[in-house]
Order: sequence, then C-alpha cells, then structure tokens
Amino acid sequence: MTVDASSTVVEAAERVRSLVRVEEGRPRFLDGGEEALEELRRLLVIQYAGDRLLEARRWIDSFLSEAYRAVSLLGAKGVLLPKELRSFISDPERHLMKKLFQYTLYYAAGSLSMEDLLVKARSALTTSVNTNMRSLYQYWVFAALLSILASRGARLVYPEHGYIYIERTGRQRGGGIPANTALSLPGKGYASFYLEAPRPVGWGDNRDLARAWRLYVSLRPDMIVYSGLVLDMVEDSGDGPRVRRPQLIVEFKEQKDWYERARYLKGLAAKPMTADEWFQRWYQGLKAGLAEVLGVEKVEPPGERARPVRVKEYRLILLYRSVYEPDRLVLVSRARMPVEIVAELESEGVTVIHGVEIGDRGSVEPLADIVEEYFSDPQVDPLDVAVSLLEERLGAPVDRVLAARALAELAVGEAERLSEIYRGLARGAAKSD
Repeated sequence: MTVDASSTVVEAAERVRSLVRVEEGRPRFLDGGEEALEELRRLLVIQYAGDRLLEARRWIDSFLSEAYRAVSLLGAKGVLLPKELRSFISDPERHLMKKLFQYTLYYAAGSLSMEDLLVKARSALTTSVNTNMRSLYQYWVFAALLSILASRGARLVYPEHGYIYIERTGRQRGGGIPANTALSLPGKGYASFYLEAPRPVGWGDNRDLARAWRLYVSLRPDMIVYSGLVLDMVEDSGDGPRVRRPQLIVEFKEQKDWYERARYLKGLAAKPMTADEWFQRWYQGLKAGLAEVLGVEKVEPPGERARPVRVKEYRLILLYRSVYEPDRLVLVSRARMPVEIVAELESEGVTVIHGVEIGDRGSVEPLADIVEEYFSDPQVDPLDVAVSLLEERLGAPVDRVLAARALAELAVGEAERLSEIYRGLARGAAKSD
C-alpha cells in the first residue's frame, strides 16, 4: 500500500533520521532530535487530519455549549467524560500527535520504514478522528435531549452526587451495570438512560466469567432507555446475568454516507473463554506487543477465531430488536437518508429521525417527544435503590439482608428525618385514597 506525503513531511522524517543514533535497537537523539520528532508528529497530523480539525473544533464547541446548557437546566454539578474524549476536547491536535508517539519512535529506531510510518500514521489518525467525532455527535444529541427534557420540567435524580455520567470506565466492577443518568418528569414519572451498554462486569474466576460471558459478546446499542427508575440493567437468570428488556433503543449515525457501508460482527459467534484462556490471550497479546517493539516475529494468540457476520450498517439496528426485544427502535441520523432506505426501516418498525445536524437543538425535539412517552412511575423498592447505590460505591456485590440492616441502623440515627419522610408518605397515601 502506498500513501502519499507532502515533501515537507518527507523532509521532516529524513531530518529525524539524521539526528538519531541507534544503539542496541534504541534511538539516542542528538541535539534537536526530540524536537524534530515532535515536529514530524505535528506535520503528520496536518497531512492526514488537518482538514478535519476545523470541523472537530466546531463540534467540540457545539457539544460543550449543549452540555453546559443541560447542566444548568437540570441543576447538575457537571458532566463526567471518558478520558479519551476529554483529551481530544482539550486539544485535538495534541491528542492526535500522541497517537503517533510509538510509531514515530519505531521509525526513529529504524524498525519502521518511512512508507510503513505513513501508512500507520494515516490509519491511526483516521481511526482516532472518526471515533471522537462519533462520540461528540452521540453525546451532543444526548446533551440536547437532556436540555429539552429539562426545559419541560425534568430533574436529575441519579447519580445522587449530581454529575451527569457519560464516562463508564470501571463502573461495572460490582457485577452490575449502573445507569448513566435517570430523570424525573412531573406528572410522568421516571426514565433511566444507558449509553453504550451493556459492558463487561467484574469477575473473579471461571464460574464468574462463564456466567457473565454473554455481557462480553452482547451487541452494544448507543443508548438504551428504561421506563421508571432502573439503576442496574443486569438481572439474574437461571444461566447467568442478562440485560433486562428495555423500552427504547436509540442508535446514532454521524457520517454522511454511513448507510452505504457494511460491518463485520464477531461477537455473535464468539466461543466462551475460561479465566485461564482469558489470561493466555492477555499474555500472548502482551508478547505480541513486545515482539513489535523488539522487531522479532509476532506470535498469534491461541484459540479459534470467530467467523464474522457481515451486516449492512443500516440494518444493524434490527439485530438489536432480535436480541433485546425493546418496545421501540429509533434511528437518529445526521445525514438525510434515501427515501427507499427510510421506507424499508419504517416498514420493519424502526422510527427514523434524520437530518439531525449537530448544533441544531430543534432537530432533537422529535426524539425528546418519543422519550417523554416512556417516563413512568412504577413502584420502586427503596431497598433495590439502596443496594444499587452501595454496589456502585463499594465496587462489589452487596448482600440485601445486610443492606436492610444498614438502612435500619441509619434510620435509628436519623429518627427526626425518618419521621418527616414517613409523614410525607402518609399524606401522599391519604390523598391517593
């Protein structure tokens, strides 16, 4: 594969080689060598991602503006973002330069040719930009949805610390999958929102992993919405944890030509692994990474490779219905889609909202109208809520009996507050009668 590069990039790459001496496979930089390497990274970013940086900065401004609006209207304390996106938002160019750190070092050490460097740099930059632009679009729609619902009277009821969660890293260690956000809407009830879930949960041995395996290979919709206050999407079944049936699944598409593409899915056919096999995969992956650094022959990870399933991108949402059986499927597309594809999806029960351009909050109103239909006020067991909160805080499963005892001891120490709560509930019960 040949990748074009400007003469400026080529000259910068040649300058790096002239300022490096390789000793025992490691580069030793002469005066000005590290600065030259940093300049090479910057020029590679301009070469392969420069035309998208202006658009990225516009999207960042739109997302931050909408996120701040949602925080203000909901009375929240802030938004917690994934580390990767947070880095991209703070300085897109610098973030992309970091993606080239290892490749440029390999090139300086002579273990990568200039041609290989250009190929890998273009691939890494394209992947990073696409991933972060997709996240910006998806989270902008989510923030706009929260803003609209807040303007209709919705209030944040979860997380209890008052931050809007977008970050999910490490939140499944207790064996459950907590909601990102839950809202209440006067006269309607509650709705609970999950972004990019389900995700793998914590496990300790072969038995735990076998029971949780389906969560590793499950399809992961962009957004799942539950009616009511659902603080953990995982429920137990006879053969292990599973995702409880959602009321609404929403998929977001930000690229202009996304509906022309196809995707290969491996997870659906993936063979379950034991904890020992998991460790072997991790260990072999570590050795493969070291092999690349040391310039020796790579080692293929053990085990059978799952045969991928090829699926048209616009029909992927139908797989969500077969797996999760939601009440409704919604597709939100930035691009306006061909009439025949819209008709095909709608004939199969998918609600299509297209032409949703980032920055245009009004185009999200139809999605807010749909979501509002799924607010409800079921009877919520306070002990379930307490257990979910404890598991998230402690990062481990919680015994319900001990949780009930802890609540009782807490109530004894807060007798006055307990009395106020009881009187309020009693008045509410009297009115309903």
